[in-house]
This record gives sequence, C-alpha cells and structure tokens, in this order.
Amino acid sequence: MKNDFHGVTNINSCQIITLDRHHHENGNLSVVENGKELPFTVKRVFYVYDVPGGTDRGGHSHRHCHQFIVAASGSFDLEIDDGNEKRTITLNRSNIGLYIAPGIWVGLRNFSSGSVCLTLCSDAFDEADYVRDYSEFLSLIHK
Repeated sequence: MKNDFHGVTNINSCQIITLDRHHHENGNLSVVENGKELPFTVKRVFYVYDVPGGTDRGGHSHRHCHQFIVAASGSFDLEIDDGNEKRTITLNRSNIGLYIAPGIWVGLRNFSSGSVCLTLCSDAFDEADYVRDYSEFLSLIHK
C-alpha cells in the first residue's frame, strides 16, 4: 500500500487554533467560516458526548482527511503521534482547538463529565480513509 499521507507525518504539522471570541453579556460566540479560520474547507461536522468515565475514543489516523477538534464543553486530552514523536494536548476552552493533519495517529482520553468533543472535517465519512491498526499506521509512515 502506498503512503497516502502526502508526506505530512510530523506532529509539528498540527497546531492550536484560537477562534475569535465575541463576548456579549448574554454569552460568548465563536465562529468558523470556510476559507477563514481553518486550513481546509469543512465538509463534515460531528460531535462525541456522554463518554463513559475511563473510556478512550479515536485510536486511528486518516489518509487524507484534515480535522479540527475542539472541546465544545468540558475537557479531554488529545494524544497525537506521528510514528516518531508523541504529544498530549488538553483541550478545555470552547474557542481553542487543535488542527490535525492527515497521517497523525489520534487518541482521545480523560473526558470530563459532560464534555462534548466537536470535530470539523475536510471530507465526508469514508471508511477507506481510516487507518485503525497501529502497526499498519507505522508501516505507512515509515515507507
């Protein structure tokens, strides 16, 4: 299998993005518009919630899909891995998220009670885009 990660295999390709926060006495508002805040066009949005205590999510990489993950509520840890280096980032603010490039292994852990993980994606769901086996991930990275 060819390396579909387009040469992006370094966790330094991932970056924290702070969205503008518009403060109002009745609550804050943050906006994401295609072509402005993120380095990709959003084609899919999903959120994960009601995660039982001690449960992990993620545990995969994408061949082509770019993602932006934000803690819409509560907090959780994102563990990113490029096959050579690993880093853990805690997300706990609704206007701060992590851009994740293709070819990065991601695990989500330590969900607080009531947390909501919001993910914006560059592509519609495609099972063929997922690499769910860590050994296969390492094999693709090191080709």
